[in-house]
Amino acid sequence: MALPDIFNNDVTDRLTQRINNLTAQSKPQWGKMSVAQMLAHCCVTYRYVYEPEQFKKPNFLLSWILKTFVKKAVVNEVGYKHNTRTGSDFIINDEKDFEQEKSRLIDYLVRVQKDGKQYFDGKKSFSFGKLNVVEWNNMFYKHLNHHLTQFGV
Repeated sequence: MALPDIFNNDVTDRLTQRINNLTAQSKPQWGKMSVAQMLAHCCVTYRYVYEPEQFKKPNFLLSWILKTFVKKAVVNEVGYKHNTRTGSDFIINDEKDFEQEKSRLIDYLVRVQKDGKQYFDGKKSFSFGKLNVVEWNNMFYKHLNHHLTQFGV
């Protein structure tokens, strides 16, 4: 079953509403991150697209491992299990400002939606090589949906 289309205005609006339903006091139903850390964690996917210079590019071996063993789990339509391990760039240990991270995530969502399918179709991802528009959509939507569900919205 296809995931909702993150490039669609209505889907972006629904995700934005879910984010806006969070409060600085929202608690996770599983895991250890605070709500502000979760928002910062979710931003990493978009930072890989729009701020790749902020991250160390995977070396050849790691790139091969990511493309061969991790990519399918990230870009398919199957949801993530609770407490799944994540990449080191996604681990947020320091405290974050809730309002700032919330605003930043919403800005990224709007930017992705406005850039549209044409921008992403065939675009090379930071970790997985070229992705088609369905793979980009699945990666964006499924990760965000997983964490919004984690915080009950």
